[in-house]
Amino acid sequence: MAAQASFSIESPGGPRTVSVAYERAGAGEPLLLLHGIGHHWQAWEPVLQILAAERDVIAVDLPGFGTSPALPEGLAYGLSGVVPVLDAFCRELGIERPHVAGNSLGGLLALELGREKLARSVTALSPAGFWTEAERRYAFGTLLAMRQGARTLPLPLVERLSRSAAGRAALTGTIYARPGRRSPDAVVAETLALRHATGFRETLDAGRGVLFRDDVPEIPVTVAWGSRDRILVRRQGVRAKRVLPGARLVRLPGCGHVPMNDDPALVARVILDTSR
Repeated sequence: MAAQASFSIESPGGPRTVSVAYERAGAGEPLLLLHGIGHHWQAWEPVLQILAAERDVIAVDLPGFGTSPALPEGLAYGLSGVVPVLDAFCRELGIERPHVAGNSLGGLLALELGREKLARSVTALSPAGFWTEAERRYAFGTLLAMRQGARTLPLPLVERLSRSAAGRAALTGTIYARPGRRSPDAVVAETLALRHATGFRETLDAGRGVLFRDDVPEIPVTVAWGSRDRILVRRQGVRAKRVLPGARLVRLPGCGHVPMNDDPALVARVILDTSR
């Protein structure tokens, strides 16, 4: 069972208590893992033990996702609100400037932590924020359709679909290139995580005007993109390289938007190479 950390954050209305759920494993230099919108820390399960062999791995449920409560009133879901929460969370755990790896929304947060000099290294897997306006609208429309499906499908139907490779493809084929590799229990759990994500709408709204425009110098940065990403198309990686000229740009062959499930060994190697 994931642990829970509670700590205080300053807001315009005064201090607010924030709680964040997380899973921790391994030993070594700290490595913070950040999932994408609508997901939960279990997105990292395929790579967790590989990474934990060399790192003190902390996989979090972002505020309003998984089992982490929504942000309290007065705290926003944009970068300016969530990055200080992640910084305070790390300090609560006694961690200073962890390596950070993130996927999608988590990749954008990882880059912002790097820009704010709160990370030792950054690995961004299909990070948000390098889109054109048309690409952003397409991605948000896809995410909203996934959310609607997760909220309307009866649980018995989700459970039944999860038992076959074809059903798992129907439920998660948008984010995975190889959805058949996901276990039935994991597919049910992440469908429910998307259904119950209290921070989904606010996070999506906060992202409408987001473009990542600044370099992240002085620390190792890797941007990696799945060749079969159906949400954030891979040409956005070329744009990311222009914004981050010192970053390593890596192609993840055969991987979808959430690549940890599609090729765990490759994704783990990319993260560990960056954090070395």
